[in-house]
Amino acid sequence: MRRLSFLQLLSLGFVVALGLASPVSARAAPDPRPAPIPHRTLVLGDSITQNGRYVSFLEYFLHQSGQAGTWDVISIGLSGETVSALSEADHPLPRPCVLDRLDAALTAVRPERVLACYGINDGIYHPSSPERRAAYVRGLTTLRDRVRAAGATLVLITPPLFDPLPIAARLAKPDATSFGYRTPFADYDAVLTEFAEEALRLRGPGVEVIDLHRDMVRELVARRRADPAFTFSSDGVHPGSLGHLVMARIIAQGLGLSVASATAEDELRRIEADPRFTLIHQRRALRSEAWLPFVGYTRDRSFKSPSVTAAEDVVARLRDDLARLGQP
Repeated sequence: MRRLSFLQLLSLGFVVALGLASPVSARAAPDPRPAPIPHRTLVLGDSITQNGRYVSFLEYFLHQSGQAGTWDVISIGLSGETVSALSEADHPLPRPCVLDRLDAALTAVRPERVLACYGINDGIYHPSSPERRAAYVRGLTTLRDRVRAAGATLVLITPPLFDPLPIAARLAKPDATSFGYRTPFADYDAVLTEFAEEALRLRGPGVEVIDLHRDMVRELVARRRADPAFTFSSDGVHPGSLGHLVMARIIAQGLGLSVASATAEDELRRIEADPRFTLIHQRRALRSEAWLPFVGYTRDRSFKSPSVTAAEDVVARLRDDLARLGQP
């Protein structure tokens, strides 16, 4: 069995994602959608989801539990994205809004379920304000309504935490005249707590909510008792591998999966040494790189690639390789 290297797989992914991508004009309104594909799962989010390691860990847990066959995961996070359509005044470009690509994503992917994690960019790193909070709620409500109209169920994931400790030197105090990603409000995590509360209010028919923010904060507080300098994130926003694993464990539990009782550090070492995880991560990364431009997205211009066929052929081979290894 000839196994492609990770770099070869990613190279193919970048060819599909970037080499075939080309500027396009505004696309026409999509045709009526066919029925969702059974087990197809769409994951949406910002740069943390585009990094995708927590999604790879989640897929590993699904494989470990014997449920991988009922979850066909396509994860297309986009860096900087919001659900509120808000941007800082000094942000280099307007932040992308998931609502601008949501219809295209639902049409192309045809998901049975959608997992969506937004919020950390939606407060644009400012103090709390009723206007920004309302914009976040409007965005989540629109997301919910469109997902349900497409015949899919929605799992909202509250935002991960903001940790001021590692970036104390560049925090902005409440009386500052400027806030943003470069100089975030010192108590920005309180804004994310408010956002989590709003997301939880949307729980209802066809909508589940996993409170990632609450459980990550609890985990951080517990760890700080033993190590006051501990952090999941070197920049206060983007978690490292341990933080991604903690996210995946919380989400997995919210989905009803059993999670090992080992410490996160021990589990991280075990998982990253498992060749099954290597294949799962390769497959997830390749699919993400291919499907993101196939759905289409906009930065300073719009990009759209014509096909995911080449990537999906490799994904099928990786799936066969994984099946030969069996469950952990």
